[in-house]
Amino acid sequence: MKKIAKPFGLSVGFVFELDSSNTQTVELTPSSYDKPAYRHFVLLMLMLVYMFNFLDRQLLVILQESIKEEMGFTDTQLGMMSGFAFACLYVVCGIPIARLADRSNRRNVIAVSLAVWSLMTALCGMAQNFVQMLLARMGVAIGEAGGTPPTLSMISDIYPENKRATAMSVYTSGIYLGVFTGFVLGGWLGQAYGWRTAFIAVGLPGVLMAMLLCLLVKEPTRYRFGTPPVAKKTKHESFGGVVRGLWNTTTFRYVALAGGMASFASFGMGNWMPSYLIRTFDISIAEVGTWLGLASGLGGIIGTIGGGMMVDKLKLSDRRWYVWLAAAVILSSGVFVFIILTTDHLYLALALYVVGMGLFASWIPAVLALSHGLVSAAFRAQVTAVLFFVINIIGMGMGPATVGFLSDMLATSEPGESLRYAMLSAVIFGGGLAVYLFLRASRTLIHDMDNVLS
Repeated sequence: MKKIAKPFGLSVGFVFELDSSNTQTVELTPSSYDKPAYRHFVLLMLMLVYMFNFLDRQLLVILQESIKEEMGFTDTQLGMMSGFAFACLYVVCGIPIARLADRSNRRNVIAVSLAVWSLMTALCGMAQNFVQMLLARMGVAIGEAGGTPPTLSMISDIYPENKRATAMSVYTSGIYLGVFTGFVLGGWLGQAYGWRTAFIAVGLPGVLMAMLLCLLVKEPTRYRFGTPPVAKKTKHESFGGVVRGLWNTTTFRYVALAGGMASFASFGMGNWMPSYLIRTFDISIAEVGTWLGLASGLGGIIGTIGGGMMVDKLKLSDRRWYVWLAAAVILSSGVFVFIILTTDHLYLALALYVVGMGLFASWIPAVLALSHGLVSAAFRAQVTAVLFFVINIIGMGMGPATVGFLSDMLATSEPGESLRYAMLSAVIFGGGLAVYLFLRASRTLIHDMDNVLS
């Protein structure tokens, strides 16, 4: 059974039926994505959605010292809200949503998810205790779970393989636009009007963005740059079969674990950096938001786009550069991170943070593009969900919570000292293990890319 979207202005309508035969979605104007201008416009829209994703997520990070002061939360509780409890729902809900996206209109899945996480962000501003705040953050996680898997599936149908890492790097730069906007807006709104107003003011515009996405973006034809699945069932048609197939793919297994450990270091440091600067250098929340926003945004955007373009060129000589590049930039960034967390000079720390963020962000597009190169087009959203399950349960789930717990355990008379040592521990452990696992993946990468999961 084919699904034919009915036009209404620029919209292709809402279609949520499941197509069990996995036949392709029929697009209103199949030639639309053959036009570079429209293709790039859609990529820009998807990047802005990702910006809202991290804008809402980082808002808690920049405001957590204000929340802690008013609500009396411990570092462990703060780590739970931005880490483990958030990550568990984020990764668990991402799996069924990804299966839905592989069988239905991906544009609509993204739009509904955006509206949900934006409304739940606004509700965070109304929380009166830890349980209410935790439930609101869990609602944000459920919404955000539906963002990236269907988006990356769309991008792989919009851009061919030789341009995919660059396109994904542009999309991924939304992370750092969101971090920048979240830090700056959150810092200034929080200082001027309070953290509750900041959550409401930042959350509600996402609902408008969801409406614009429905009006301006069309669902692309599936499998434009991949082979459509055969009509008969395969051993990997069930999600359990997909997971087993991916886990039996040695390269995917090592890359997913490496990404998880890299994210453990990243979230363990990044989610606590505002609190560390406030406690160590005694500066205001607005100043922290501005400086960290500029450092994270500038370094992250340059690193992400540069990393995507670099791997698209390097892989032409050897496809193992997908993981060699990831290992190299993580190792290099560790040197800068060590100086950042040990220097007593604020502006030196902030300047090096730009470089460290740029290097660390460079591995993300390579891993995303590689994961799509290990499977057939039929499983792109699901491979993203499985990849993000591993990365986020280790990184987002355990990184902030571990640092918060260690900070409470190592508490000293100096406000920032225990947090400094907790963050350093996360970076050394997570980053070192990530480098080893990426290099281990290089041994099987070529074989596994030549024998994709289908």
